[in-house]
Amino acid sequence: MMLAYMDRAAAAAEPEDAGEPAAVAAGCAAATDFGGLVSAMPAAVVRPASADDVASAIRAAALTEGLTVAARGNGHSVAGQATAEGGLVLDMRALALSRRPQMQLVGCPGGGGPCFADVPGGALWEEVLHWGVKTHGLAPASWTDYLRLTVGGTLSNGGVSGQSFRFGPQVSNVAELEVVTGDGECRVCSPSSHPDLFFAVLGGLGQFGVITRARIPLRRAPQQVRWARVVYASFAEYTADAEWLVTRPPDAAFDYVEGFAFVNSDDPVNGWPSVPIPGGARFDPALLPAGAGPVLYCLEVALYRYPDDEDKAAAVSRMMAPLKHVRGLEFAADVGYVDFLSRVNRVEEEARRNGSWDAPHPWLNLFVSARDIADFDRAVIKGMLADGIDGPMLVYPMLKSKWDPNTSVALPEGEIFYLVALLRFCRGGGPAVDELVAQNGAILRACRANGYDHKAYFPSYRGEAEWARHFGAARWRRFVERKARYDPLAILAPGQKIFPRAPASVAVQL
Repeated sequence: MMLAYMDRAAAAAEPEDAGEPAAVAAGCAAATDFGGLVSAMPAAVVRPASADDVASAIRAAALTEGLTVAARGNGHSVAGQATAEGGLVLDMRALALSRRPQMQLVGCPGGGGPCFADVPGGALWEEVLHWGVKTHGLAPASWTDYLRLTVGGTLSNGGVSGQSFRFGPQVSNVAELEVVTGDGECRVCSPSSHPDLFFAVLGGLGQFGVITRARIPLRRAPQQVRWARVVYASFAEYTADAEWLVTRPPDAAFDYVEGFAFVNSDDPVNGWPSVPIPGGARFDPALLPAGAGPVLYCLEVALYRYPDDEDKAAAVSRMMAPLKHVRGLEFAADVGYVDFLSRVNRVEEEARRNGSWDAPHPWLNLFVSARDIADFDRAVIKGMLADGIDGPMLVYPMLKSKWDPNTSVALPEGEIFYLVALLRFCRGGGPAVDELVAQNGAILRACRANGYDHKAYFPSYRGEAEWARHFGAARWRRFVERKARYDPLAILAPGQKIFPRAPASVAVQL
């Protein structure tokens, strides 16, 4: 019976003239992810049209010994987290595309109260942006740098970008969720209704339920953005200024603060050319101070402009005047709000042209406490990575107070911590992928050996001991208890390698 169900689901997912058996064609696409490092062939891909379809797939899996279920959004995990070896993969994009209308406005206009967007879990943030701005002049406050990720995917991990210091991560910008839990039940939850499930799912790595709908708060969308970058030769001055900016009161704060490390060379990917905005501006290395080291730093800020605002150029210059960046190495531009949030699309277009988009991506994302970030810079960025990584090396601060401790996300101690994102794009002629994976492992070992207060973001571990260390004793106990409560058979998200699938005999009646 279960095999028949899987065949029907896979066949429905593929056009009749696909040219190969439907289950095989669907399975190949879902066997890997953006990272390109892991391959795990599913038994079938299910393209649900509703939350009931998701629930039916999970209930059916519970009746088949050893079968698991993974929710796959746009396939941008980097270590096989959305795969299911021999299991079912739920194509959540199908859920989004099957809904008409795909998104709905809740609250607002005319009422003067808060506004929300009800969006499918498989909707892309890019789709939310265009729908909100073009249709209603509204938008969420918190984003990721890359918007072609699904709502359910980022809410299952955290969802961070340069707005996180001010507005919080995406997991702090949700009013309500519709979730199908591992026991096949569809539940609506919020901070006031089933709050334990709500907070478990947020940052829960897909372990407690599949997000089929999210209610996202909206605010008035800006019209334009004053976008600026400045350069530092000193990491101490860079971090001092960045931390000062993210702790300013709201009426004196930027709307976006990020930053990255880059190589002190003319390398077009790793060096000076990666800094100027707009693209035609020139980076003059003669302005760098004598003795500038092999690695430099770029602080990036943005201030939003609304239709009834005055020009923001003077305000940005005034707000940046106290900073200790290298004078003369300032770059700024006025861009549309949607264009600003979509800026990584240009990176994707170039990566597709040169072939690196389809190459493996051995990415490493960490949260590192401000207490240890200077040591991390010396040992890792200026040490192991001084020649660059053929991609962005993001390094910028966030505030722990903007994260709700009830969510499942593991964070370092202390109020200020840094996102360190090593976003490698493998180019022909560069180091072999296994060398880069080994280097990521060496970085993690160095963090542990040096006692850095850090957590992996998009973690990928093997074995209970490593996961328990990641969460810490108390949070790990809570994580295990929540798993037993909401997914007693450990059916969900097998690609995370956290819990083994339990025998069907331990399940409650489904």
